Amino acid sequence: MGYTLITGATGGLGRAFVEAVAAMGEDMILSGRSEEKLRLLQAEVAQKYPDLKTHVVAADLSKEGDRDALKAEIVQKNLLLKRLINVAGADVQKALQTYTPDKIRFQCRVNLEAAIDLSHFALTQREEGLEILNVSSVSGIYPMPYFAIYSATKGALTSFSVALREEVKREGVKVTVALPGAMPTREDIKEQIKGQGVWGKIAAKSPQYVANVCLKAVAKNRAKVIVGFANKCMRFFTAWIPASWRMRFIANRWSKISKDAF
Repeated sequence: MGYTLITGATGGLGRAFVEAVAAMGEDMILSGRSEEKLRLLQAEVAQKYPDLKTHVVAADLSKEGDRDALKAEIVQKNLLLKRLINVAGADVQKALQTYTPDKIRFQCRVNLEAAIDLSHFALTQREEGLEILNVSSVSGIYPMPYFAIYSATKGALTSFSVALREEVKREGVKVTVALPGAMPTREDIKEQIKGQGVWGKIAAKSPQYVANVCLKAVAKNRAKVIVGFANKCMRFFTAWIPASWRMRFIANRWSKISKDAF
């Protein structure tokens, strides 16, 4: 039996994927930046699912050396991948001029470069019937002022995933990209959702809901899934709004919010 590799495993959505995959009775490789958090998560899984095999590898995916070490350990242990779930991401939100060069590189590398790198690796270390699930965002559907790097990298991840799917589908590899909206995973995000009023409550979905929808989508070999009916409606109706109007609305709304939890 192959393994499911989950990046960002100790975050809110990552943990939800860990719980969902464990409930399916599948062995896992868990990656995140904190060795301590990964070990605690591994212990939780072992206590609830003692028959499952879990390997943990701490890695900062913005660093090429850490990614290479993660890949090397998987190869050394001869662990074949049946599924890759690229969850790790950085939702830094602020005006570009307030970034440092290091923070620009960090966000681009985590959100896009790492997902592409690990997708490439999974194709070389795969079990038959590999599934790749890349977690993008509805924020990547349109350019978003004051959320410019995040929306750009997530939009690029969506484009990459759809293109890769076409390249590898004849080899029996499934590639799905998921576009969730806001999830109450951190206190700052919970406050942001609360500040959006009724719409925030309607559009936001729990990490557990998102994880389950995503896993069903890749199992059904769907190319792309927008998570949540409200987000699907938003995508449909805003498509008819002139781009200049969308940009003005987004800029006005998001210029009042600044967050950087990374």
